[in-house]
Amino acid sequence: MTLVLRDVVKTFAGGPVLDGVGLELDRGDFVCLVGASGCGKSTLLNLVAGLEPVTGGTIELDGLPVTGPGPERGLVFQSGALFPYLTVAENVGFGLRLLPLPAAERRRRVEWYLSEVGLLPLAGALPKELSGGQRQRVAIARALACEPSVLLLDEPFGALDVQTKEDMQVFLHQVWQDTGATVLMVTHDVEEAVLLGRRVIVLASHPGRVAAELPVPLPDRRHLALKRTPEFLALRAEVDDLLRGHARGRV
Repeated sequence: MTLVLRDVVKTFAGGPVLDGVGLELDRGDFVCLVGASGCGKSTLLNLVAGLEPVTGGTIELDGLPVTGPGPERGLVFQSGALFPYLTVAENVGFGLRLLPLPAAERRRRVEWYLSEVGLLPLAGALPKELSGGQRQRVAIARALACEPSVLLLDEPFGALDVQTKEDMQVFLHQVWQDTGATVLMVTHDVEEAVLLGRRVIVLASHPGRVAAELPVPLPDRRHLALKRTPEFLALRAEVDDLLRGHARGRV
């Protein structure tokens, strides 16, 4: 699986938001997008998800143009966006109803992915009975249940407290390793980007464009203790410097 963005442009009534964005993800990649507020990170994710059409350029998945939403791309928002009147299991299985799957396979996937995120015992609970971290786990399980080629994450842990956020970062990394999913993640948190990403893409603003692409040469198995290592701190400082340099007009 290859996701390729070529010279992507997006313009709204107020002017261009993205201009000439190019990006490529191979199977199993984990790429994090960082940048200042308003640089077009979430807009770019919506274009890849097929929720908005591009104004110019192309987005292709396995050589086929992205022209709208599809089950090969799973999207998780910051809020989780669960249906409050559906149980945990019903939320996870919601998208499966649109796929040509036997009922037994739908049940198997719901149970499998709830087990993967550690929430099978809460299958009958409603979202209001869950913590913030648990709701995000349900949202991730729902996206994974359709077994997409690409998992798109729009600041999925931005609203969580620090401890829960760290727990979810470890959880997401483990899910990525277990499933082999390709992940494109938007985050404001530089530390999170370096901890999780194999690559970090820095977007400049007005209009949004790729300012820098940094490989993250850390071990494949990430853990929180890495954040105290000299290698991690140096990478974080490099991304911070790029973001600050852009803010001062030097990128």
